[in-house]
Amino acid sequence: MIRVAIADDQQLIRGGFRSLLESEPDLQVVGEAGSGTEAVQLVRTQHPDVVLMDIRMPDGDGLWATEQITADPELVATHIVVVTTFELDEYVGRAIRAGASGFLVKDTEPVELIRAVRVVAAGDALLSPGVTRRLLERVSHDLTDRPDSSRLDALTAREREVLALVGAGLTNEEIGTRLFLSPLTAKTHVSRILSKLAARDRVQLVVIAYETGLVTPGRA
Repeated sequence: MIRVAIADDQQLIRGGFRSLLESEPDLQVVGEAGSGTEAVQLVRTQHPDVVLMDIRMPDGDGLWATEQITADPELVATHIVVVTTFELDEYVGRAIRAGASGFLVKDTEPVELIRAVRVVAAGDALLSPGVTRRLLERVSHDLTDRPDSSRLDALTAREREVLALVGAGLTNEEIGTRLFLSPLTAKTHVSRILSKLAARDRVQLVVIAYETGLVTPGRA
């Protein structure tokens, strides 16, 4: 059972998300929050697998709440999906740095919302195809101010190749095709890179790829 928390200051949206999620046999909503502070308290109490986090909330917004949750070592198993709109691009870079595992727009199709929860709960991230990759491209200038490649010293040459492709938004299957590897081998490389770089998920690997200069805006 995947345990989900919903954080949004609009009760109607929370109710809609709850009804949709609880219609699925493998999803359970463990609580709702109407502010950033309430969201942090809810997560610390319930330890959900996934949080659907709105950005604009009172008493500590969703970005602040995301930073609080991802900075807590006791909440490392909780993954956050930020619910946003393209008009809020200026906030996305901060949310990515904070450790958000994915992004959804509020008019996302119900099937995509459900898929997102399952994907993130499994430890993956919403990268491609979908909202996150496009948002990363639009805020990438915020992630590459001071490239520092020293973080890549622990990686082999092959792992750097794989990381560059993760940074470009490719899936394991696409990476395998590009490098003539099986999807399973590509997945194994990604898992090793996550471990070596102490990254939470693929979104964090994208951040690292940009921050180290391995991937630059406009280059795939």
